[in-house]
Amino acid sequence: MWTLHDIGDRADLRPAYVDAVNAVVVDTWGRADFSREERELFGRDQRYQQRARLVALDDDGSPLGHAGLELPRADNTRVAYVEVGTVPAARGRGIGSALYDELVARSRRAGRTVLMASTDHPSEPQGAGTLAPPTGAGRVSTAAPGVRFALRRGFRLEQVERHSVLDVPLEVADAAGRTARAQAEAGDDYRVHTWSGATPAQWLDQMAVLHTRMSTDVPTAGLDWTEERWDAERVQDRDDEHARRGVGYLTAVVEHVPSATLVGYTSILTVPHTPLYVHQDDTLVLREHRGRRLGMLLKLANLARLADEHPEARRVGTWNAQENSPMLAINVELGFRPAGGSGEWQLTLT
Repeated sequence: MWTLHDIGDRADLRPAYVDAVNAVVVDTWGRADFSREERELFGRDQRYQQRARLVALDDDGSPLGHAGLELPRADNTRVAYVEVGTVPAARGRGIGSALYDELVARSRRAGRTVLMASTDHPSEPQGAGTLAPPTGAGRVSTAAPGVRFALRRGFRLEQVERHSVLDVPLEVADAAGRTARAQAEAGDDYRVHTWSGATPAQWLDQMAVLHTRMSTDVPTAGLDWTEERWDAERVQDRDDEHARRGVGYLTAVVEHVPSATLVGYTSILTVPHTPLYVHQDDTLVLREHRGRRLGMLLKLANLARLADEHPEARRVGTWNAQENSPMLAINVELGFRPAGGSGEWQLTLT
Protein backbone atom coordinates (compact mmCIF):
# COMPACT_ATOMS: atom_id res chain seq x y z
CA MET A 1 0.00 0.00 0.00
CA TRP A 2 0.96 3.61 -0.40
CA THR A 3 -0.44 6.98 0.67
CA LEU A 4 -0.39 10.58 -0.54
CA HIS A 5 0.78 13.34 1.77
CA ASP A 6 0.52 17.11 1.48
CA ILE A 7 3.87 18.39 2.70
CA GLY A 8 2.64 21.82 3.78
CA ASP A 9 4.68 22.80 6.84
CA ARG A 10 5.75 19.22 7.61
CA ALA A 11 9.52 19.45 7.51
CA ASP A 12 9.77 15.72 8.21
CA LEU A 13 8.35 14.95 4.73
CA ARG A 14 10.72 17.20 2.83
CA PRO A 15 13.63 14.72 2.49
CA ALA A 16 11.33 12.12 0.94
CA TYR A 17 9.99 14.67 -1.52
CA VAL A 18 13.51 15.71 -2.55
CA ASP A 19 14.53 12.06 -2.93
CA ALA A 20 11.55 11.40 -5.21
CA VAL A 21 12.31 14.44 -7.35
CA ASN A 22 15.97 13.48 -7.73
CA ALA A 23 15.19 9.85 -8.55
CA VAL A 24 13.05 11.01 -11.47
CA VAL A 25 15.68 13.55 -12.58
CA VAL A 26 18.50 11.00 -12.71
CA ASP A 27 16.30 8.43 -14.46
CA THR A 28 15.30 10.97 -17.11
CA TRP A 29 18.65 12.65 -17.75
CA GLY A 30 21.19 10.04 -16.68
CA ARG A 31 23.02 12.66 -14.63
CA ALA A 32 22.46 14.86 -11.57
CA ASP A 33 22.84 18.30 -13.18
CA PHE A 34 19.17 19.06 -12.49
CA SER A 35 19.07 17.55 -9.01
CA ARG A 36 17.41 19.55 -6.25
CA GLU A 37 18.17 20.26 -2.61
CA GLU A 38 15.82 20.90 0.30
CA ARG A 39 16.75 24.52 1.02
CA GLU A 40 16.66 25.43 -2.66
CA LEU A 41 13.26 23.78 -3.18
CA PHE A 42 11.47 24.91 -0.04
CA GLY A 43 12.87 28.43 0.32
CA ARG A 44 10.45 29.83 -2.21
CA ASP A 45 8.08 32.66 -1.41
CA GLN A 46 4.28 32.35 -1.63
CA ARG A 47 3.59 36.01 -2.38
CA TYR A 48 3.46 35.83 -6.17
CA GLN A 49 3.01 32.06 -6.58
CA GLN A 50 0.98 29.85 -4.29
CA ARG A 51 2.74 26.49 -4.14
CA ALA A 52 1.71 23.06 -2.93
CA ARG A 53 3.77 19.87 -2.90
CA LEU A 54 2.68 16.27 -2.47
CA VAL A 55 4.66 13.10 -1.92
CA ALA A 56 3.56 9.48 -2.28
CA LEU A 57 5.05 7.16 0.34
CA ASP A 58 5.18 3.39 0.61
CA ASP A 59 4.16 1.82 3.91
CA ASP A 60 7.81 1.76 4.96
CA GLY A 61 8.18 5.49 4.27
CA SER A 62 10.02 5.11 0.97
CA PRO A 63 9.22 7.85 -1.57
CA LEU A 64 7.34 6.63 -4.63
CA GLY A 65 6.35 9.84 -6.38
CA HIS A 66 6.03 13.58 -6.12
CA ALA A 67 3.74 16.34 -7.37
CA GLY A 68 3.86 20.11 -7.43
CA LEU A 69 1.24 22.77 -8.05
CA GLU A 70 1.95 26.44 -8.73
CA LEU A 71 -0.83 29.02 -8.87
CA PRO A 72 0.18 32.51 -10.02
CA ARG A 73 -1.33 35.14 -7.75
CA ALA A 74 -0.45 38.49 -9.33
CA ASP A 75 -1.16 37.75 -13.00
CA ASN A 76 -2.17 34.82 -15.23
CA THR A 77 -4.58 33.82 -12.49
CA ARG A 78 -6.48 31.39 -14.72
CA VAL A 79 -3.34 29.21 -15.04
CA ALA A 80 -2.09 26.34 -12.89
CA TYR A 81 1.31 24.71 -13.38
CA VAL A 82 1.30 20.99 -12.62
CA GLU A 83 4.23 18.62 -12.19
CA VAL A 84 4.04 14.90 -11.52
CA GLY A 85 6.81 12.31 -11.27
CA THR A 86 6.94 8.66 -10.25
CA VAL A 87 10.17 6.92 -9.30
CA PRO A 88 11.02 4.25 -11.92
CA ALA A 89 10.48 1.20 -9.70
CA ALA A 90 7.00 2.40 -8.67
CA ARG A 91 5.53 3.05 -12.10
CA GLY A 92 2.40 1.27 -13.25
CA ARG A 93 0.73 1.35 -9.82
CA GLY A 94 -1.52 4.36 -10.38
CA ILE A 95 0.61 6.68 -8.28
CA GLY A 96 1.12 9.28 -10.99
CA SER A 97 -2.59 9.25 -11.82
CA ALA A 98 -3.56 9.76 -8.18
CA LEU A 99 -1.13 12.65 -7.80
CA TYR A 100 -2.35 14.25 -11.02
CA ASP A 101 -6.02 13.88 -10.06
CA GLU A 102 -5.34 15.66 -6.78
CA LEU A 103 -3.62 18.54 -8.59
CA VAL A 104 -6.55 18.88 -11.00
CA ALA A 105 -9.03 18.95 -8.12
CA ARG A 106 -7.05 21.67 -6.36
CA SER A 107 -6.74 23.66 -9.58
CA ARG A 108 -10.50 23.54 -10.07
CA ARG A 109 -11.14 24.63 -6.50
CA ALA A 110 -8.81 27.58 -7.08
CA GLY A 111 -10.83 28.59 -10.14
CA ARG A 112 -8.08 27.76 -12.64
CA THR A 113 -9.15 26.89 -16.17
CA VAL A 114 -5.79 26.28 -17.90
CA LEU A 115 -3.23 23.65 -16.90
CA MET A 116 0.37 23.86 -18.08
CA ALA A 117 2.99 21.14 -17.73
CA SER A 118 6.42 20.17 -19.05
CA THR A 119 8.02 16.89 -20.06
CA ASP A 120 11.79 16.46 -20.11
CA HIS A 121 13.69 14.67 -22.87
CA PRO A 122 17.42 13.80 -22.90
CA SER A 123 17.57 13.96 -26.71
CA GLU A 124 15.46 15.10 -29.65
CA PRO A 125 14.02 12.08 -31.48
CA GLN A 126 14.07 11.65 -35.23
CA GLY A 127 11.79 9.80 -37.64
CA ALA A 128 8.61 7.94 -36.80
CA GLY A 129 6.98 7.93 -33.40
CA THR A 130 7.43 11.64 -32.81
CA LEU A 131 5.16 14.59 -32.19
CA ALA A 132 5.76 18.21 -33.21
CA PRO A 133 3.95 21.29 -31.86
CA PRO A 134 1.89 23.57 -34.15
CA THR A 135 4.96 25.81 -34.55
CA GLY A 136 6.64 22.92 -36.41
CA ALA A 137 9.84 23.55 -34.43
CA GLY A 138 11.17 20.61 -32.44
CA ARG A 139 9.64 17.25 -31.57
CA VAL A 140 9.20 14.80 -28.71
CA SER A 141 8.99 11.02 -28.66
CA THR A 142 5.48 9.63 -28.35
CA ALA A 143 7.01 6.65 -26.54
CA ALA A 144 8.25 8.80 -23.65
CA PRO A 145 6.30 8.04 -20.44
CA GLY A 146 5.55 11.70 -19.76
CA VAL A 147 4.28 12.24 -23.30
CA ARG A 148 1.97 9.22 -23.09
CA PHE A 149 0.71 10.44 -19.72
CA ALA A 150 -0.03 13.94 -21.06
CA LEU A 151 -1.72 12.74 -24.25
CA ARG A 152 -3.99 10.33 -22.38
CA ARG A 153 -5.25 13.24 -20.30
CA GLY A 154 -5.95 15.50 -23.25
CA PHE A 155 -2.97 17.83 -23.11
CA ARG A 156 -1.83 19.49 -26.33
CA LEU A 157 1.85 19.97 -27.14
CA GLU A 158 2.23 23.72 -27.75
CA GLN A 159 6.00 24.23 -27.82
CA VAL A 160 9.33 22.41 -27.71
CA GLU A 161 12.33 23.95 -26.00
CA ARG A 162 15.91 23.03 -26.78
CA HIS A 163 18.30 22.38 -23.92
CA SER A 164 21.87 23.36 -24.78
CA VAL A 165 25.13 23.03 -22.85
CA LEU A 166 28.32 25.10 -23.08
CA ASP A 167 31.68 23.96 -21.69
CA VAL A 168 33.32 26.64 -19.57
CA PRO A 169 35.47 28.54 -18.92
CA LEU A 170 35.84 29.97 -22.41
CA GLU A 171 39.35 30.34 -23.78
CA VAL A 172 40.43 33.78 -22.55
CA ALA A 173 41.88 35.21 -25.76
CA ASP A 174 38.97 33.96 -27.86
CA ALA A 175 36.40 35.40 -25.45
CA ALA A 176 38.23 38.74 -25.39
CA GLY A 177 38.24 38.88 -29.18
CA ARG A 178 34.54 38.05 -29.39
CA THR A 179 33.76 40.71 -26.80
CA ALA A 180 35.75 43.37 -28.64
CA ARG A 181 33.99 42.57 -31.92
CA ALA A 182 30.55 42.63 -30.32
CA GLN A 183 31.26 45.93 -28.57
CA ALA A 184 32.53 47.45 -31.81
CA GLU A 185 29.32 46.46 -33.58
CA ALA A 186 27.19 47.76 -30.71
CA GLY A 187 29.03 51.08 -30.68
CA ASP A 188 29.63 53.66 -27.98
CA ASP A 189 25.92 54.15 -27.33
CA TYR A 190 25.82 50.89 -25.36
CA ARG A 191 27.58 50.04 -22.09
CA VAL A 192 27.53 46.77 -20.12
CA HIS A 193 27.22 46.57 -16.32
CA THR A 194 27.43 43.40 -14.22
CA TRP A 195 26.72 42.47 -10.62
CA SER A 196 26.22 39.47 -8.33
CA GLY A 197 23.30 38.94 -6.00
CA ALA A 198 20.77 41.65 -5.24
CA THR A 199 19.90 44.23 -7.88
CA PRO A 200 21.53 47.63 -7.26
CA ALA A 201 18.98 50.18 -6.09
CA GLN A 202 19.49 52.45 -9.09
CA TRP A 203 18.43 49.67 -11.46
CA LEU A 204 15.39 48.25 -9.63
CA ASP A 205 12.72 50.13 -11.58
CA GLN A 206 14.37 49.49 -14.92
CA MET A 207 14.88 45.79 -14.17
CA ALA A 208 11.17 45.60 -13.39
CA VAL A 209 10.47 46.92 -16.89
CA LEU A 210 12.80 44.31 -18.41
CA HIS A 211 11.19 41.45 -16.45
CA THR A 212 7.77 42.61 -17.59
CA ARG A 213 8.93 42.66 -21.20
CA MET A 214 10.59 39.25 -20.77
CA SER A 215 7.17 37.77 -20.05
CA THR A 216 5.82 38.87 -23.44
CA ASP A 217 8.79 39.37 -25.79
CA VAL A 218 10.03 35.76 -25.84
CA PRO A 219 8.21 33.16 -28.00
CA THR A 220 5.39 31.40 -26.15
CA ALA A 221 3.81 29.61 -29.13
CA GLY A 222 0.21 28.67 -28.31
CA LEU A 223 0.59 28.83 -24.54
CA ASP A 224 -2.14 30.95 -22.96
CA TRP A 225 0.27 33.29 -21.19
CA THR A 226 -0.11 37.05 -20.74
CA GLU A 227 2.08 39.81 -19.38
CA GLU A 228 3.51 39.57 -15.88
CA ARG A 229 3.39 42.82 -13.91
CA TRP A 230 6.73 43.58 -12.30
CA ASP A 231 7.72 46.51 -10.11
CA ALA A 232 10.77 47.29 -7.97
CA GLU A 233 9.25 45.50 -4.98
CA ARG A 234 8.77 42.30 -6.97
CA VAL A 235 12.39 42.44 -8.17
CA GLN A 236 13.57 42.80 -4.57
CA ASP A 237 11.33 39.94 -3.49
CA ARG A 238 12.86 37.73 -6.18
CA ASP A 239 16.36 38.71 -5.01
CA ASP A 240 15.48 37.93 -1.39
CA GLU A 241 14.10 34.55 -2.44
CA HIS A 242 17.34 33.66 -4.23
CA ALA A 243 19.34 34.48 -1.10
CA ARG A 244 16.98 32.46 1.11
CA ARG A 245 17.30 29.46 -1.21
CA GLY A 246 21.10 29.69 -1.40
CA VAL A 247 20.93 30.45 -5.12
CA GLY A 248 23.65 32.67 -6.58
CA TYR A 249 22.62 35.13 -9.27
CA LEU A 250 24.96 36.78 -11.76
CA THR A 251 23.47 39.54 -13.89
CA ALA A 252 24.72 41.50 -16.89
CA VAL A 253 22.74 44.43 -18.27
CA VAL A 254 23.29 46.71 -21.23
CA GLU A 255 22.57 50.42 -20.92
CA HIS A 256 21.63 52.67 -23.80
CA VAL A 257 23.90 55.53 -22.75
CA PRO A 258 22.15 58.46 -24.51
CA SER A 259 18.87 57.68 -22.75
CA ALA A 260 20.36 56.17 -19.54
CA THR A 261 17.99 53.24 -20.07
CA LEU A 262 18.57 49.51 -19.62
CA VAL A 263 17.64 47.74 -22.85
CA GLY A 264 18.72 44.16 -22.17
CA TYR A 265 19.88 41.70 -19.54
CA THR A 266 21.02 38.15 -18.98
CA SER A 267 21.41 36.10 -15.81
CA ILE A 268 23.11 32.94 -14.57
CA LEU A 269 22.01 30.95 -11.51
CA THR A 270 24.38 28.89 -9.38
CA VAL A 271 23.39 26.37 -6.74
CA PRO A 272 25.85 24.96 -4.16
CA HIS A 273 24.94 21.29 -4.62
CA THR A 274 25.81 21.27 -8.36
CA PRO A 275 28.97 23.41 -8.50
CA LEU A 276 30.11 22.05 -11.87
CA TYR A 277 26.81 22.85 -13.59
CA VAL A 278 25.18 26.29 -13.64
CA HIS A 279 21.93 27.52 -15.14
CA GLN A 280 21.69 30.21 -17.81
CA ASP A 281 18.45 31.96 -16.95
CA ASP A 282 16.75 34.83 -18.78
CA THR A 283 18.27 36.67 -21.73
CA LEU A 284 16.42 39.58 -23.29
CA VAL A 285 17.21 42.47 -25.60
CA LEU A 286 14.32 44.84 -26.20
CA ARG A 287 13.01 44.55 -29.74
CA GLU A 288 13.81 48.15 -30.61
CA HIS A 289 17.51 47.58 -29.82
CA ARG A 290 18.07 44.22 -31.52
CA GLY A 291 20.46 43.62 -34.41
CA ARG A 292 23.46 45.19 -32.67
CA ARG A 293 25.07 42.06 -31.13
CA LEU A 294 23.87 43.09 -27.67
CA GLY A 295 22.78 39.54 -26.82
CA MET A 296 26.27 38.24 -27.56
CA LEU A 297 27.83 41.11 -25.61
CA LEU A 298 25.66 40.39 -22.57
CA LYS A 299 26.34 36.66 -22.53
CA LEU A 300 30.10 37.11 -22.90
CA ALA A 301 30.17 39.62 -20.04
CA ASN A 302 28.27 37.31 -17.71
CA LEU A 303 30.38 34.28 -18.66
CA ALA A 304 33.49 36.31 -17.81
CA ARG A 305 32.03 37.12 -14.40
CA LEU A 306 31.14 33.46 -13.91
CA ALA A 307 34.76 32.45 -14.60
CA ASP A 308 35.99 34.98 -12.04
CA GLU A 309 33.53 34.15 -9.26
CA HIS A 310 32.91 30.44 -9.88
CA PRO A 311 36.06 28.99 -11.46
CA GLU A 312 34.85 25.50 -10.50
CA ALA A 313 31.98 25.69 -13.03
CA ARG A 314 32.44 23.46 -16.07
CA ARG A 315 29.06 23.50 -17.84
CA VAL A 316 26.38 26.10 -18.47
CA GLY A 317 22.92 24.88 -19.45
CA THR A 318 20.24 26.94 -21.14
CA TRP A 319 16.73 26.52 -22.56
CA ASN A 320 15.28 28.22 -25.61
CA ALA A 321 12.14 27.83 -27.66
CA GLN A 322 12.99 25.89 -30.80
CA GLU A 323 11.43 28.68 -32.88
CA ASN A 324 13.65 31.33 -31.23
CA SER A 325 16.19 31.26 -34.06
CA PRO A 326 18.07 34.50 -33.18
CA MET A 327 18.88 33.38 -29.63
CA LEU A 328 19.72 29.84 -30.73
CA ALA A 329 22.12 31.30 -33.31
CA ILE A 330 23.93 33.27 -30.59
CA ASN A 331 24.20 30.16 -28.43
CA VAL A 332 25.55 28.02 -31.28
CA GLU A 333 28.10 30.72 -32.11
CA LEU A 334 29.23 30.73 -28.47
CA GLY A 335 29.69 26.96 -28.56
CA PHE A 336 26.50 25.65 -26.96
CA ARG A 337 25.58 22.16 -28.18
CA PRO A 338 22.12 20.53 -28.17
CA ALA A 339 21.55 18.33 -25.13
CA GLY A 340 17.88 17.37 -25.11
CA GLY A 341 14.88 19.52 -24.43
CA SER A 342 11.38 19.77 -23.06
CA GLY A 343 7.81 19.64 -24.27
CA GLU A 344 5.50 22.42 -23.10
CA TRP A 345 1.91 21.24 -22.75
CA GLN A 346 -1.45 22.85 -22.15
CA LEU A 347 -4.94 21.67 -21.26
CA THR A 348 -8.14 23.70 -20.94
CA LEU A 349 -10.30 22.45 -18.08
CA THR A 350 -13.98 22.02 -18.91
